[in-house]
Amino acid sequence: QFDDEQAVYLIVADASGDHLGSARLLPTTRPHILDSLFPNLCAGEPPRSPDCFEITRFCLSRNQNARERLETRNRLVSGLAQYALENGISAYTGVAELSWLQQILAFGWRCRPLGLPQAIGGRTLGALRIDIDAETPALLAANDIFRPVEQTPALAA
Repeated sequence: QFDDEQAVYLIVADASGDHLGSARLLPTTRPHILDSLFPNLCAGEPPRSPDCFEITRFCLSRNQNARERLETRNRLVSGLAQYALENGISAYTGVAELSWLQQILAFGWRCRPLGLPQAIGGRTLGALRIDIDAETPALLAANDIFRPVEQTPALAA
């Protein structure tokens, strides 16, 4: 429903090109998951702005051990921060299960819940906003999360 030419994927791959982790970014100026499916997770209106994107489909390959998954997570979070700074994105929003939401809030970046978590479909979900600025890499680095990411342009199909 949300995959189209405006969706952006950030992918962490190993040297042979195998997927280690990825995230999809959706502009909030058009229908997106938070405003279309979970607006009730926000105390007010879901954020909408040309410089605000929604993080969805954040996933880490299960073909990694715990240490490798942590490193992939940190690289992907670093890539999200770098991508935002390089592309004029000042904020991300997202919907996450409570355990993941607690981790995201503890990364050190400027992040806040958009409302109280709620039980939906047997899971406790919450919405959040992450503000990105020039200080974000240092804030993440202070929690041993930020790693400068080498970017490789996507290949056109």
